[in-house]
Amino acid sequence: MATAGQWLEGARPRTMFLAVAPVVAGTGVAAAGDGADPVRGLLALVVALALQVGVNYANDYSDGVRGADADRVGPPRLVGSGLARPESVQAAAWGCLLVAAAAGLALAALTTWWLLVPGGAAILAAWLYTGGAHPYGYHALGEVAVFVFFGLVAVGGTAYVQSRHLDALTVVAAVPLGLLAVAVLVVNNLRDIPGDARAGKRTLAVVLGDARTRDLFVACTTLPFLAPLAITAAYGHVAALLALLALPLAGVALLPVRRGATGADLIPVLRLSGQLALTFALLLALGLALGH
Repeated sequence: MATAGQWLEGARPRTMFLAVAPVVAGTGVAAAGDGADPVRGLLALVVALALQVGVNYANDYSDGVRGADADRVGPPRLVGSGLARPESVQAAAWGCLLVAAAAGLALAALTTWWLLVPGGAAILAAWLYTGGAHPYGYHALGEVAVFVFFGLVAVGGTAYVQSRHLDALTVVAAVPLGLLAVAVLVVNNLRDIPGDARAGKRTLAVVLGDARTRDLFVACTTLPFLAPLAITAAYGHVAALLALLALPLAGVALLPVRRGATGADLIPVLRLSGQLALTFALLLALGLALGH
């Protein structure tokens, strides 16, 4: 049986930055419109964290039973390494997704029942990424889903439940968070290109190849910094430029990718990319709140 520490590692705590970042950014957008609500923001955070842990366990289960983790470079998976029974990991995944659903229901009751539509879509996307008969993560669509759900849906949803309002500022704040989340998936899949290719897992990195995947990572890591400039120019929120203070962290994450790091040498970049997303979100949210 897996130990508590192994279950915790299986939840992939380093990816929690990606769950927190869009909620922080969405709260900043709500604060810019004087609509921040700590109770609803906290519920949105519960949804995001539960979905993140749920999708991590779901990927562990689905990849494990498919045999896609047999040749893995990163941290060991529960199922693929034989540390836990597949049924137990599957139950953990659905347990987390049910927690997300419960928190989402509470948000819908407080706001609008229409939230059940994107909420249900997020739960389905979490499971079908590597689960089901035709997992979209095996067909180069993972990055699209990450951009939509970690960017547009997460930031937009968090802003809406607090302010009951969506506008262009929400989109401008959501796009960079989506790109930074995509960057984490891109570098993860860059590391796994050899093993994924052998396992028949056609991620976008496998399709693009090593060099173009590195270019995609550079784009997803640098383009978000145009957003604070756009917000300042369009809305006069000069304090949004605080997000530019995250640029040095982006440079640290980019360096090993541009130098051709492979395999286990890319693992620290995963952590740095997640920290970059959260740092950018915190600084942008602070700037939006101060700008208001």
